[in-house]
Amino acid sequence: MTVARNLGAVLSGLQRATRIGPRLRSVKAIRKFTVRTVLPESLAALDELAGNLRWSWHEPTRQLFEHISPELWREIGADPVRLLGSVDPARLESLSRDHDYVSWANSTLGNLRDYLEQPRWYQGLEGEKPEAIAYFSPEFGIAAALPQYSGGLGILAGDHLKSASDLGVPLVGVGLFYRAGYFSQAISPDGWQMESYPLLDPDGLPLSVLRRADGSAVQVSLALPDNRTLHARVWQAMVGRIRLLMLDTDIPENPDDLRLVTDRLYGGGGEHRLLQELLLGIGGARAVKLWSNLNGRPDPEVFHTNEGHAGFLGLERISSLIGEGLSFSEALQVARAGTVFTTHTPVAAGIDRFDRGLVRRYFETDLLPGVAVDDLLALGAENYQDGSPDVFNMALMGLRLGQRANGVSKLHGEVSRRMFKGLWPGFDADDVPIASITNGVHAPTWTDPALLALAQNRLGTSDTSEADWASDAVSDDDLWQVRGQMRLQFVEDARRRIAAAWLVQNPGGIVPSWIGKVFDPNVLTIGFARRVPTYKRLTLMLHDPERLRALLLHPEHPIQIVIAGKSHPADEEGKRLIQKVVQFASDPELRTRIAFLPDYNIGMAQLMYPGTDVWLNNPLRPLEACGTSGMKAALNGALNLSILDGWWPEYFDGKNGWAIPSADAAGDSAERDRLEADALYELLEHHVAPRFYDRNADNVPERWVSSIRHTLAGLSPELNAGRMVREYVQRLYRPAGQAEARLSANNYRAARELAVWKGRIVDAWPGVAVAHVESGGVATVPKVGDELHLRAHVHLNGLDPSDVTVEVVYGKSLGNDELSDVNRMALAPAVGPDQEAASGTTAGASTLFTGTVQLDRGGAFGYTVRVVPRNDLLLSPAEMGLIAVAG
Repeated sequence: MTVARNLGAVLSGLQRATRIGPRLRSVKAIRKFTVRTVLPESLAALDELAGNLRWSWHEPTRQLFEHISPELWREIGADPVRLLGSVDPARLESLSRDHDYVSWANSTLGNLRDYLEQPRWYQGLEGEKPEAIAYFSPEFGIAAALPQYSGGLGILAGDHLKSASDLGVPLVGVGLFYRAGYFSQAISPDGWQMESYPLLDPDGLPLSVLRRADGSAVQVSLALPDNRTLHARVWQAMVGRIRLLMLDTDIPENPDDLRLVTDRLYGGGGEHRLLQELLLGIGGARAVKLWSNLNGRPDPEVFHTNEGHAGFLGLERISSLIGEGLSFSEALQVARAGTVFTTHTPVAAGIDRFDRGLVRRYFETDLLPGVAVDDLLALGAENYQDGSPDVFNMALMGLRLGQRANGVSKLHGEVSRRMFKGLWPGFDADDVPIASITNGVHAPTWTDPALLALAQNRLGTSDTSEADWASDAVSDDDLWQVRGQMRLQFVEDARRRIAAAWLVQNPGGIVPSWIGKVFDPNVLTIGFARRVPTYKRLTLMLHDPERLRALLLHPEHPIQIVIAGKSHPADEEGKRLIQKVVQFASDPELRTRIAFLPDYNIGMAQLMYPGTDVWLNNPLRPLEACGTSGMKAALNGALNLSILDGWWPEYFDGKNGWAIPSADAAGDSAERDRLEADALYELLEHHVAPRFYDRNADNVPERWVSSIRHTLAGLSPELNAGRMVREYVQRLYRPAGQAEARLSANNYRAARELAVWKGRIVDAWPGVAVAHVESGGVATVPKVGDELHLRAHVHLNGLDPSDVTVEVVYGKSLGNDELSDVNRMALAPAVGPDQEAASGTTAGASTLFTGTVQLDRGGAFGYTVRVVPRNDLLLSPAEMGLIAVAG
């Protein structure tokens, strides 16, 4: 009877809800999930194709899915999983009886399987190479359908995985699965950025749960303070040949607060961020080991940390090695040898720094068995001049745990060496062991299908980065027609986005007619899209509003500017910059010539880069680490207009775009902005626009098209992420794998010996000194060709001469006694009955080192003598941060 009454009450409530329904504005679900479509058996290939994210860059696969329903494909953002779940089942049933389509689908699946199984570039490399490499990143930008990225760092990580797949590099990616991704951006009527966080349903994404053979889900667990435990399941995505593992804490095993650890990318305060980074580094390393064991794969030999967020992975490896019987110092040598650390920030403010006490609290647990907290804290200590004793610095830990480190452009490498010089006191910036590998972008992802088709039809290849763009097989008219097609495609997409944004602001309204006139597919189009921190200077173009207005409305050479980008939710100044742009663009006279497109993402970018003629970049030099957006534009024949920052100084040659002069010597930031804005206006008015509109009788701008050819031919191979990944393999991954193997062999014998040797060097070093230096052999007036004979007496404080390198450092002498164009030459220990080398290692004695320098050039000359540790297992003389200089 009770059940009947309850059922009656429910029915009565439903009836009342039905009666009052017309007064409700909407009915909202308390939970959403995706029900996957059951495909007809003959279309089973579609399920496998949709499950591998190779479709995000493989145009034939995308065309296969688009054929199902072109309009729906565009509407749902080119997402095969959503498409198959949204299309009318009758359409799928019809296609299942279409023999041509079924054959097409099966052929495409065959192509995918060949791609996954056939040997590629990496398999053809001779010699030692790692069998497995783990690549850790806090974000991955692979496809709009998997929004786990905020900007360039994540897009770079996604392109790294894709190119590693194309090359056959045995990489496994490791990240977090953020239930709300980064954020969705809308713009209020007054131009203010508004954020929302729509939840993602992993069941509606090309993901699967990592499971054991018995079907149970794999979990990793981290011990936390107060006897609590953080659990995470592991999602896996297939990115071509690459497995991407993503950890997710939103599971019933966690209490409500811990379920939120992976709620948002870069969300929350210091402790929330620390939990995310502990999970990424420590939990990620454990997840990789579990995945390897479950799948019969070798454990990674090389671990690549993409920025400092994942740095704790090195500590997990140290803890595991301690469990095998090594000391902390011995385990540190092994972990360092196999770790690559890439820094992406040129400013200290971009580095994660945690309260030292907070870090201590989290590690005074069972989180990392065998690792003493003080040893751990020393890895992140800012124990140098002007460093803070109260913080734990993730970038410093990354550098101390990674024997091989790099910046992401040549200029950024130079900036990084200066920025982190405090870790290597006494060494010049050039000695700091941070190399550089300039970023690249994945050409198949970012090159427009129209350009791919042109290369295929006229040049016989769909690889636009290797096509012969100088060939007469492609006429100027061909290139210009394709560029026009891409511009028109973008203009139409921009109008749709602006109309949709207007409806969000004005629900139920009628889209005004002027939106259908936003942008002109025949007008010079300039793109500016990126994250919106202040140093990227979104509003530099607005410095002189009237001058910009004149450029936009020029009667003969008009320009139009499309702008997009997100400001971090906590960055109020960044939001104000967006508001200024939006308000300027709202002028009725200008709104068809300049527009801000909200919610910048991969889908928008894939049309914007090809659709712009010029890509604008005007950061404060040298604060742009690389700036890959301009690379993506260049792959489509766009010309760059940029400050000489990031990648542009390496590749600007005067024919592939324009360099905005930097006013580095300006008195203050306002003066610098004024000078650089004036230079920007000058270039646009007198160089860029006139060349674009200088047409021949066929209305083709021959000089402009010549620059397009030059850009495609010269930049495409260099900017391709394939070049970047090959560099990582040859310069970092292979040497790191060989170093790790050498230290691990014979029960870690070399690692144990290296740890003992380093301890001996560190203990003795305070007593190592260059006692004095004698010179001779040159005339009163030195001439080119003279020989400078040097005798350096060095206190070794008990060390053997083989433990050190004593070298003369010489070059041009500048006015402040600094040296430039530096050369180095090792001095040799003196031998013979009248030399003191034999007794030089005893306390208080000195060892004599000698050598000869030939004076091979005129001008001011200077030299000094220094002592640094020497061991075959050291990558750099500066590695230990120990130096003794004659003084």
